[in-house]
Amino acid sequence: MKILLVNNTKIPVHLYGGTERVIWWLGKSLVRMRHEVTYLVKAGSSCPFARVLTLNDKKPLAEQIPDDCDVVHLHFENKEELPKPHITTLHGNISEPQTFDPNTVFISRDHAHRHGGSVFVHNGIDFEDYGKPDLENRRLYFHFLGNAAWRVKNVRGAIDLAGKAGERLHVIGGTRVNFRMGLRITLTPHVRFHGMLGGDGKNAIINGSKGLIFPVLWNEPFGLAIVESLYFGCPVFGTPFGSLPELLGKKENNERKKSNWNGIVDAFYSDFGCLSVKKSELLEAIKNADTFDPKRCHEHALENFSADRMAQDYLRLYEQVLNGKPIHAEPPVLAEAPSDKLLTMKE
Repeated sequence: MKILLVNNTKIPVHLYGGTERVIWWLGKSLVRMRHEVTYLVKAGSSCPFARVLTLNDKKPLAEQIPDDCDVVHLHFENKEELPKPHITTLHGNISEPQTFDPNTVFISRDHAHRHGGSVFVHNGIDFEDYGKPDLENRRLYFHFLGNAAWRVKNVRGAIDLAGKAGERLHVIGGTRVNFRMGLRITLTPHVRFHGMLGGDGKNAIINGSKGLIFPVLWNEPFGLAIVESLYFGCPVFGTPFGSLPELLGKKENNERKKSNWNGIVDAFYSDFGCLSVKKSELLEAIKNADTFDPKRCHEHALENFSADRMAQDYLRLYEQVLNGKPIHAEPPVLAEAPSDKLLTMKE
C-alpha cells in the first residue's frame, strides 16, 4: 500500500513534539511492514526511510497529493475535499462545538467519547528509540514528564506531592525561568529541572525513577509520558482524567477501583499505578511505590503500546476507507464547548 502521512510541522523532532514523534514511528513501522510511505510536511524536514515532500500552506492540499498514493492520513484538521481516500487523526482537545469529518480517528476511547465519536487508535512508541531498560536499576527519585509551562500539566501539583512524600523529583520539560515567570513556583531543594530533554539523557532519568507523578488538570487525550514511563518500569501516580484510566487498565476488570462512574472515577488502582482526585490518596500511593512491579509495568507497555500495534490498527482503517466505508457511519459531533476551567483535586 502507498500511504501519504500529512502534518503541518517538521520532522524529525528530538525534544518535545508528541504528534511528530507519533507520525515518525507510524511511518517507520509501516515501512517495516513493507508499505511505501511518503511524508508531506513542512520545509526543512528529512527522513532516512521514506520520501519527504514539502507542504505548501499557500496551495490547496488536494493539489499536493501525489497521484500514486493509495490513501492519505492527515494529522491535522482539513476542510478541503480530497481526491484520495483519507482518514484524519485528531491529536488534541477541541474547545469549540463542531462537526468532524466522518473519517476522523481519535487517540483514546475517552478522547473519542468526549468529541462525539467512537473510533480510536492508541498511540504507540518505537521501543528501539528507548533502548533496553534496566528493570533492576536502583530507583532513587520520582519524575515529571511533559510541557511543564502548560498549566493543565500541573507540575506545581507534582512538586507539592513529591515534597510532602519526602521524595526528590526530576522535572523533564521545563526550565527554572518558566517556573519563576509563569507558574510562580518556589524552588525547593528536592526538585531538579532538566528543561526540554530528549534521547539518552531523558531515558536515563526515567530509568532511575520510582514512578511518574502526573496530576494533570485536564482531560488528557492520550499521554505519551505515561507509556514512556511504563516502558522503563515506572508506575504512574496521577489524576483519573481523560485517557489515564484506560491506559492503566480496563476499569471494568479492575476490582480495586472506587467510582461513582459519572464520567470521572474518583480513584483508580491497577498493577501499574494509582489515579485519584484526592491528594492524600495519591500521597499514600507514592509512599508505597515500591509495591509496584517494574517488570509488569514494562510488559504492559510492550503488550499494548508498540508502534507496530498502532500501525496495524491504522492499516485496518486504511483498508476500510479504500473499500469506500467511512470510519464513522455518522460524522462525530462536539455539541457543546467544553469548560475552559481547570479540573480540580481534593485534599
